[in-house]
Amino acid sequence: MLPVKIAGLGWYLPEQIMTNEWFAAQLGVSASWIERATGVRERRYAAGETSAGMAVAAARMALHNAGLRSDDLDAIIGASAAPQQAVPCTAALIQGELGAKDGGSVCWDVNATCLSFLFALQSAAHLVAAGVYRTILICSSEITSPSLHPQDRETRALFGDAAAAAVITHAAPDDPSAIWHTQFATFSSGAHLTEALGGGTLHHPADPATTRDHNSFRMQGLSIFKFATRQSQPFLDRFFRAVGWERSTIDVVVPHQASRHAIDQLSERLGFRREQVYSNIALRGNCVGASIPLALAEAVAAGRIRRGDRVLLVGTGAGLTLGALALTF
Repeated sequence: MLPVKIAGLGWYLPEQIMTNEWFAAQLGVSASWIERATGVRERRYAAGETSAGMAVAAARMALHNAGLRSDDLDAIIGASAAPQQAVPCTAALIQGELGAKDGGSVCWDVNATCLSFLFALQSAAHLVAAGVYRTILICSSEITSPSLHPQDRETRALFGDAAAAAVITHAAPDDPSAIWHTQFATFSSGAHLTEALGGGTLHHPADPATTRDHNSFRMQGLSIFKFATRQSQPFLDRFFRAVGWERSTIDVVVPHQASRHAIDQLSERLGFRREQVYSNIALRGNCVGASIPLALAEAVAAGRIRRGDRVLLVGTGAGLTLGALALTF
């Protein structure tokens, strides 16, 4: 058990709303088909925003909710699938745009695609519990829309853009907040099920042979769904044996909003009641690394999660990686 707490949460949503009717015209399918296939009715797309700018808007809300100022931060972690630029880390850009004290915090990025926030939260919790830092800001900001292939029905209408932020501090002795257990497992046999081949050294942006297809996000959704379904049951069984909780004692499950079918699996096959599971996919889509913290922040704001509640954060990421984190909010 790590005596740390999520002291404040915030989020940012671009103003531009993209409806299923718009995608239906682009993809040659019906709006109802898109909702049945993905569970998404609408999603937000960035229109001129930057990843750092979205993160800063979410960070300001999180700091306000925590009753803290940007100068109180000792560290800033950018936790997203896509950086704003190759160099420097997005977290350094966030520090500047946030107006945090120059040199007052250390900044770095974590990229574990859809599980970036969970990996960042695990790291931040250990660092705060050990006394290395007092206050850490985690920002997950995703602008995925430009990376989606325009004719890929499987992914084009599923994803949305968003940012979310969390402020991590030490919990007081009389505070019930804590992080109890974190577990990850990567199955590299599924690594090629989710890919963007460009952007690195394999298909360098400066290489004239690099094409738009190399730079487009590709996902074999059905194969990922089957793979994750097969591995999730034993993964969660190990997780709950380690943490010592029963599934029934979880107040709220906040999953990565991968798709409606993936979220339904939690109650249909993985032992949770439907009312335990929080979902915002219908109005947000799959927001990649921002998905879990955005859903968590919205659940707290809606009163679904209160101080002292047992919360499970759970999901999958490219790699293929499964992740789960148990906390008392």
